[in-house]
Amino acid sequence: MPPTASLPCYRDTVRAEWVDYNGHLRDAFYMLIFSYATDELIDLIGLPDAVRKQRGRSIYTLEAHINYLHEIKQGARVRVDMRVLAHDTKRLHLYLEMFADDGNTPVAAGEQMLLHVDTSGPRSVAFDADVAARIKELADAQAALPAAAYAGRMIGLPAAAQEKRSQHA
Repeated sequence: MPPTASLPCYRDTVRAEWVDYNGHLRDAFYMLIFSYATDELIDLIGLPDAVRKQRGRSIYTLEAHINYLHEIKQGARVRVDMRVLAHDTKRLHLYLEMFADDGNTPVAAGEQMLLHVDTSGPRSVAFDADVAARIKELADAQAALPAAAYAGRMIGLPAAAQEKRSQHA
């Protein structure tokens, strides 16, 4: 995403306990950082902890995808820019890009599908009107941004590799 776009963001630093045997951020901790960023976005749309408890509402993650683009190491300062790619009455499709040390090239990108739930069930429910309005406002403000570079990717081997594999089977 362009650094000039006004996007909600989350900031953190890669901690020693998040680093693997190669000295790099462990794959699971990319998701942890994206999860913390999502928590921040949930607060921004009007569902901070106190409101979630009062209304008996929450957000559940239905699906998540991560693209690991560049390694990062302990002590790196990270920024996660977040944007709403799509939404309906109950769901949010988020796109997140992680940047390190004030860089403009993403080190990771992720997508998440989130569901609004009534925690007394739990069961899915429509967003309350105030939250839905904030989501729409956020999505509308981001609508003119260029397409998300790593959104909608599917995991799988390229067709040529699959063909070669089936020939050797």
